[in-house]
Amino acid sequence: MKKTLILLLLVSTTSIFAQIPAKRQLKPSDVYRLQSLSDPQISPDGNWVSYTLSSVDSVKNKRNADIWMNSWDGKESVQLTHSPDGESQARWSPDGEYLSFISARGGLTGSQIWIMDRRGGEAKQLTDLKKGDLTDYVWSPDGKKIALVIKTSADTSKVKTPKPIVLDRYQFKQDVEGYLTKKPVHLYLFDITTKKIDTLTKGIYDETSPKWSPDGTQIAFLSNRTEDPDRNANTDIWLIDAKPNSTIKQITTWTGRDFAAEWSPDGKQIAYLRTTSSENYIMYDQSILCVISKDGGEPKLLTKSLDRPVSTPRWTKDGTSINALVTDDRTRYIAQFAVTDGKMTKILGGNKSFNTIEKHPSGNLLTTMSDPQTPTEIYVVEGANTRRLTKHQETFLAPLSLATVEGFSSKSKDGESVSNILYKPANVVKGAKLPTIMFIHGGPVAQDEFSFDMSRQMLAAAGYAVAAVNYRGSNGRGLDFCKIISADWGNKEVLDILGATDYLVQNGIADPEKLGIGGWSYGGILTDYTIASDTRFKAASSGAGVALISSLYGVDQYILQYDNELGSPWKNFDKYVALSYPFLKADRIKTPTQFMVGESDFNVPSPGSEQMYQALRSLGTPTELIIYPGQFHGITNPSFQKDRFERYIAWFNKYLKK
Repeated sequence: MKKTLILLLLVSTTSIFAQIPAKRQLKPSDVYRLQSLSDPQISPDGNWVSYTLSSVDSVKNKRNADIWMNSWDGKESVQLTHSPDGESQARWSPDGEYLSFISARGGLTGSQIWIMDRRGGEAKQLTDLKKGDLTDYVWSPDGKKIALVIKTSADTSKVKTPKPIVLDRYQFKQDVEGYLTKKPVHLYLFDITTKKIDTLTKGIYDETSPKWSPDGTQIAFLSNRTEDPDRNANTDIWLIDAKPNSTIKQITTWTGRDFAAEWSPDGKQIAYLRTTSSENYIMYDQSILCVISKDGGEPKLLTKSLDRPVSTPRWTKDGTSINALVTDDRTRYIAQFAVTDGKMTKILGGNKSFNTIEKHPSGNLLTTMSDPQTPTEIYVVEGANTRRLTKHQETFLAPLSLATVEGFSSKSKDGESVSNILYKPANVVKGAKLPTIMFIHGGPVAQDEFSFDMSRQMLAAAGYAVAAVNYRGSNGRGLDFCKIISADWGNKEVLDILGATDYLVQNGIADPEKLGIGGWSYGGILTDYTIASDTRFKAASSGAGVALISSLYGVDQYILQYDNELGSPWKNFDKYVALSYPFLKADRIKTPTQFMVGESDFNVPSPGSEQMYQALRSLGTPTELIIYPGQFHGITNPSFQKDRFERYIAWFNKYLKK
């Protein structure tokens, strides 16, 4: 009897395990399964959270965004829109009865505001804007009006031969937007009942980011009203009464950037962010949390001594403190700052990255958060704890065996300590030396964090150790660490990348004969710099990079950076030559290199990649060039995203897995 029972138990157990599918590695087609959550908004009564969920339709090869909502207790999840046209910027009406959103659904030629009962039913078109492009909107506190942000649009009438584009601006091009003509952005008031639109601002300047005062009488907004706004990065906070023909009042006067304005609960103060630098333009900077009276005057700089970038200020319910996100070494944490003296209390951190925060009527917070094993989800912050509100990523993660992720520090040749992140393939044999790819982040003012990273997870799934290097120029380590690379590109960053590479080799992680490097944007630029400095890498992939710096003056969107950081080429050409060493010394490059770029990229345009490809092709160094049709700096076409991963893996496999 015992033998029979044991046999039955064994058969039953084997049957159960046989039904559990084995975990598999990530593969390029998984880009079609990954959803993204963004823009969470809390209902006025605090019982619901709306958000945008973006998914891929692999058959139509397009991404579509829908509006969802979750109950605060996490028990209910409801998809509110199902249109194939996409919806975004969902906002609650002040009474909590309705959700509005922006969409060009139903064959509209431009975006309009739509409104729907939060309990369900069909959405109705609220606005019928005949001219201009709607870019933003905000409900008034009493729910009777909406502040609109509308950009003057070009003539969209259909003609056989388009009119010439006539340009007379200093800053005349921008990625995605294209060529910039003088079409200002203005604020308007839309009456919910009468559907009447009143002009709030007019003239030659742009006005953006409107924020209603708590009593609904005034609107704070951002504008650059210097003599020539194209020639600096300034924005100031301005106030205007919420009625036509009102006079505007300047609140801040910093010659750098003032932005992200948030009214205090009593309407007497405004919290905001400003740059540390007052210069016309500086790439290497970090935001400081400030508070100023709504009447102007001298601001309080609450985080000047913190030496870390602060973002997303949100007042506490009683108005005595401000919650915000702080970018630190490989993380972003939530902190609270006292308005009186700036004293900081860290609320929530760890090896994860918080991306947004919103205030709940109870005083608790809502946040989006990601960690190395979990793509972004929405969480409730209750004291020092989080409660996961959404679970959209569970289906994506269920079949996958992901890479392990850990931090490590390395020393560069000049003694600098650098913080990095290492991805190791799942189920790797302990002690095995692995083919290794140094995959470099862009920016340069950004950092790799303990968050979910699809690119590095994908390369790790292909059998590679993957290192993310937070080279000098990255944020999260203080202002001096960030700005030290100003006008000295491809120097200290390369030392940091090579120092991290040395660490991985010396510690038996990386196979020194199977090293690769790659990256996009500034990561592509640093790939070019690194392979021109060191021949140890057996394969490289440079995405949206540039090596002959002077050739992009007036070709890309960074004219302010060139003129303010490097100076004019006709005055400082030696500087441009020095920074162009990957192209001018291309004969030193022995690494087979793949180049990729979007055809319509105005950020780092295709000539930057084409020139390096041509140089290596002329020299006989193995190379290939991939141009993605119709794509800007960010590759958004889902099939192209999949293709890029496939080409990364095929190229590195060809040279690192011989």
